[in-house]
Amino acid sequence: MLPTLQIGDHLLVNKFIYGLRMPLTGKLLIPWKSPVRGDVVVFRFPKDRNIDYIKRVVAVAGDKIEIVNKHLMINDAEVVDLHAHFTSETELSATVSPRDNYGPVTVPSGNIFVMGDNRDNSYDSRFWGFVEHSDILGKAFILYWSWDIETPLLSLTRLMSIRWSRIGDVIQ
Repeated sequence: MLPTLQIGDHLLVNKFIYGLRMPLTGKLLIPWKSPVRGDVVVFRFPKDRNIDYIKRVVAVAGDKIEIVNKHLMINDAEVVDLHAHFTSETELSATVSPRDNYGPVTVPSGNIFVMGDNRDNSYDSRFWGFVEHSDILGKAFILYWSWDIETPLLSLTRLMSIRWSRIGDVIQ
């Protein structure tokens, strides 16, 4: 999710925004809102449900998604995503990787399609598929702590590694 989220960021997640869940099981009891395009969501990783992942919702149920030469198309219209970040000018063909050319596919009912903001270095729905609504844990909304974890823990400069300017930022 670089550059939106940095390594060492700690964030708060609203676990009730999409509905009320049963404690311990996580089963959705009362849904009241669905994720929308642009939400940054935390979810159980479909390939290993013991891992929590965080990505941005780019398409919801019923949307037709296609990526053509790194350009995101939703329902046959190009989407200008201000959060998308590219680190490579190389465009890979769909036969090599789904990174730069993907689809078209339609998001099934009860699912979302997610991508990381660092589009050239993100392991996301292009590679492993859709995220079911039942696997969504919540919506990330604020950074409550951030520091450069590369700084040695016992170093006097550890306090200087705190990213004060990021603390309290709303996740957009």
